[in-house]
Amino acid sequence: MIYFNSQSIPELQGLNFSQRMQVVRMAADKLAVPVKISLNVLKLAILSVLFIMVARAEGWAIVGYALVLIVAYPLITRPITFFLCRDQFAKIRRQQFPEQQ
Repeated sequence: MIYFNSQSIPELQGLNFSQRMQVVRMAADKLAVPVKISLNVLKLAILSVLFIMVARAEGWAIVGYALVLIVAYPLITRPITFFLCRDQFAKIRRQQFPEQQ
């Protein structure tokens, strides 16, 4: 399943926003190096394309492309990050927040 925000991830239910982000960050840090590199290259490619679109735009189109960049980047990268880290969420939650099980 694709998750666009951390509230909808079953393994993170019951945690507040900062706790969820802590678990996501720790899970991302524990990704295997090749997976981490692939994720970062994908993010760089997305950003590069969007920034080239902004750089080539003229006039008010720059504002439109900038808004697309602000909206599209997290909509594309967050679900991918959540998908790749999902295996670690339950384990890290048990380690970091044992009282909230």
